[in-house]
Amino acid sequence: MDIKILGTGCPKCKAIEKATRDFVESNGIDATVTKVDDIMEIMAYNVMVTPAIVIDGKVVLKGRVPSDIEIAKLITGQ
Repeated sequence: MDIKILGTGCPKCKAIEKATRDFVESNGIDATVTKVDDIMEIMAYNVMVTPAIVIDGKVVLKGRVPSDIEIAKLITGQ
């Protein structure tokens, strides 16, 4: 699984990145979590409002900070 956190480095982006990495690590999920802060790369996903989460090339959340439970649901697909 390929997870990208899109954001320019604001506190919200950092919070999502930390929560995502923590969930992946603590649950032994085989995933690569990458932080994308290049504005042109972010725009390539048609994301105009950050933070955003992209899982396997699909934007699954943008413009807000999800709860830990929502992050878990996005990653596990439940």
